[in-house]
Amino acid sequence: MNDIEHTANLGSSENDSSKSVAIINSKAPYSSSMGKDALDVALIFGSYEQDVSLFFHGDGVYQLIGKQNSMLIQLKDYLKTFSAFEFYDLETIYVCQKSLEDRCLTDRNFHIDNAVVLNTKAFSEKLHQHNIIFRF
Repeated sequence: MNDIEHTANLGSSENDSSKSVAIINSKAPYSSSMGKDALDVALIFGSYEQDVSLFFHGDGVYQLIGKQNSMLIQLKDYLKTFSAFEFYDLETIYVCQKSLEDRCLTDRNFHIDNAVVLNTKAFSEKLHQHNIIFRF
């Protein structure tokens, strides 16, 4: 578990039986296995009908850009699996606006439709509403 940072939001009520999970994607696709690992964890939680939100910041925003050709580097294109989100009820997706701006990207090229771009403060507020946070 060296590649994954797991933290618990201690500000949440301990009596709350439903736990919400945030998965932070902070690495570019294909730079390591972390993007694929985050996707796999999200799909597992989704298959068990857990409350899961996906967060993209830093180089993780590159995972949302469509028409990437992974065959050029001889890797399987795991980004196509994002289209399965609706089948797993993974509908809460947040993107850091500053991360997009820092990389001269916009949401016009996203390969998924339901991502919400938030400013830094709103992004942080949404993230801290979750009981469990996984960072990839």
